Amino acid sequence: MSLLKKILLSTGVVIIVIQFFRPALNKSNHVFDSDISKIVSTSDSVQALLKNTCYDCHSNNTDYPWYSNIQPVGWLMAKHIRKGKDELNYSEFGSYSLRRQLSKLDGITNSIRDDIMPLSSYKLMHKNSILSTYEKELLNKWVQQARDSLSVKN
Repeated sequence: MSLLKKILLSTGVVIIVIQFFRPALNKSNHVFDSDISKIVSTSDSVQALLKNTCYDCHSNNTDYPWYSNIQPVGWLMAKHIRKGKDELNYSEFGSYSLRRQLSKLDGITNSIRDDIMPLSSYKLMHKNSILSTYEKELLNKWVQQARDSLSVKN
């Protein structure tokens, strides 16, 4: 057997074997009491926008595309989701201190302004996550209302 065939066969075996090592799924159909929608007033349009553009990486419920079942893509997605939830988890927003909540809201505004969220790689595969000018304004207004609401509550 030639060296090239051995390399191709070995690569094929490795690709098959890694398919059996899947990351844990970030799935929960439950809306937690600490979810941001339970903490601050969120219109249906804003909630839909958050779910379509943010919740896959920033909540406890990811809507997985078909290609997440192919390794190592699934591993990369799991890493992105872990990082996203470490930065901001909408499902656990209510468990944050007031100071952290306000800071995270500021972060949302900054991310929208600087066009760093959603990630370019996410937008590439999820065209509906690309925010229009109107959607950016809608989210920014909601963030300001949420900040005002949290400041009044406390």
